[in-house]
Amino acid sequence: PDRMDPEGGKGSKKTLEGEGKAPEGGEKEEKKPSMDEAIKSRIQEGKKVTVHFRASGGNTPILKRKKFKVKATHQFSFIIAFLRRNLKLKESHSLFYYIAQSFSPSPEECIEDLFNCFKLNDELVVNYCTTNCWG
Repeated sequence: PDRMDPEGGKGSKKTLEGEGKAPEGGEKEEKKPSMDEAIKSRIQEGKKVTVHFRASGGNTPILKRKKFKVKATHQFSFIIAFLRRNLKLKESHSLFYYIAQSFSPSPEECIEDLFNCFKLNDELVVNYCTTNCWG
């Protein structure tokens, strides 16, 4: 059977990933590192970042402890889950979080990258609230 190439033409010599065919000449293809592997390889192992949580808005619950050490290799989704768990928020409750009081990072964003770009007094400041405050 004819196969379609990514551009839509018939009869392409390209094979689908995972079929186990080696390229011509018997050479093996190099495996590209995953996103997590690439991030971990460029960050010093065991490095931790200080995250400072600041409650914003009128009726936002306040954490008893505001500063925490977090592994630099974690994604921002780790911080979101951490906040939800410590504030005892249900999945149905809204939680808004901001860096530099202006934007909400993607959950896939690496904490080390956010820290390097937006640190203040050697801390990553995360503002959080239960109602939309900024943008």
